Amino acid sequence: MKKIAVINDLSGFGKCSLTAAIPVISVMGVQPCPLPTAILSAQTGYPSYFLEDFTDKMEAFRLEWKNLGAEFDGIYTGFVASEIQIEHIFQFIETFRREKTFLLVDPVMGDDGNKYDMFTEGLLRKMKKLVFMADVITPNLTEFCLLADVEYGEVCRLSGDKLMQTLRQMADRILPSGPDTVVVTGIHFTDEGGEKIGNLILTEKDSQMIAFPYIGQSFSGTGDLFASILAGGMARGDRIEDLCELAGRFTWRAMEDSVKNGTENISGTEFERHLGMLLPESAE
Repeated sequence: MKKIAVINDLSGFGKCSLTAAIPVISVMGVQPCPLPTAILSAQTGYPSYFLEDFTDKMEAFRLEWKNLGAEFDGIYTGFVASEIQIEHIFQFIETFRREKTFLLVDPVMGDDGNKYDMFTEGLLRKMKKLVFMADVITPNLTEFCLLADVEYGEVCRLSGDKLMQTLRQMADRILPSGPDTVVVTGIHFTDEGGEKIGNLILTEKDSQMIAFPYIGQSFSGTGDLFASILAGGMARGDRIEDLCELAGRFTWRAMEDSVKNGTENISGTEFERHLGMLLPESAE
């Protein structure tokens, strides 16, 4: 069975990070091997939560897995709590990355123009270094702006062709010496068909937007679901374009159900009933 090392936090409530990644990757026929960066009673959007930092445990995981002779088809990184954790990830990659081991980086640093509490300029510098080592990255628009050294406020005021041209220019700052593919997630825009939420696939040679109707709300963990589907599918050998279509459709359906059922946004989406879409033989 294919295996992916998933370096991310584990939250008891919020359906994000490892809580989202483990079921998604498993149902895709791939084994997720979690390396927690932190353990939380609930994700940080809740008014109160307990957090246990796992920085000093990350090296123990690496050494134990090395002693086991572990091999991974992919390495997928998500939330990191500090610059030091990224240094541990560099060591992990040096130990376990082989010629055919892909690296997917979800550069978690902020959203909606706001930086998360753990953000520092030093963390950004190290995250840029990690991004340049990756095969695929999945930033949201805020994170993409941070990586490309562009003001979020300038980009979010744009629309139509001007927005697409600007995102293309931003990608051209990263792609030549960095990842093969950038997927900018959760872009809210309006076209002839109305309000949309889309994911933009950018390579050195091409750009492709895959969009769905905007449902008017956002939920915890949707970016984690999206990136996890990409990771699971990459391990299976699926095409990135097909995976972005699948991940977008899966996430949209989960959000649609959550809106209908009045699910609290910080609780995450009701994605469980749609996991069958991710089975290798599924044609849904």
